[in-house]
Amino acid sequence: MSQHFFDPSRYKWRTVTGDGTQSYKIHHDYTILGADAAAGTLDMVVRWQGDGGHCPLHRHTSVTTILVLEGEQHLWDLNPDGSQGAYKVRKAGDYALTVGDKPAHHERGGDAGGMVFFGNHTTDGVLYEILDEDMKVLADVTIEGLVADWEANT
Repeated sequence: MSQHFFDPSRYKWRTVTGDGTQSYKIHHDYTILGADAAAGTLDMVVRWQGDGGHCPLHRHTSVTTILVLEGEQHLWDLNPDGSQGAYKVRKAGDYALTVGDKPAHHERGGDAGGMVFFGNHTTDGVLYEILDEDMKVLADVTIEGLVADWEANT
C-alpha cells in the first residue's frame, strides 16, 4: 500500500480558471501552507488535474524552491519574443531551485496531473509576474495579494 507524506485533503484549496481568451487552458488549484510577508516568504502547493490545465503565463522574480510531490510538472520556457524555448519535465521526487528573474513559462501537470511544492523567498514582496501572450506584464503577484486572494476564495 502506497502512503503519501502530503495529504491534500487536510488543506483548503483555491481553484483558478482562465476567462477563455487565452490560447491555452488555465486551470489549477493552490493552497498556501504558510506566509510571512515581513520575512518575504510564502510556501504553497499547486496541483493540476490531468485535463491539460495550466497556470497563467508567468515569470518568477523570487527565489523559488520546487519539489514535485506527485505526478509531473511540465514547463515550457518562452523567449522574449514569445517563441518556445526550453521544455522540461519534472517527476515526483524531483527538486529544483530557481534564482529569480527567470524566463516566462507555461506550466502544467502531466497527463495524470501533478502536485508541486513551491517555497518562495523575496526581498520586495513580489513572487512572480503574470504576462499576456504578447509577453506584457499584466500583474505583479505579491505575498499579500496571493494570501488575500486565497483567503477570499477558499
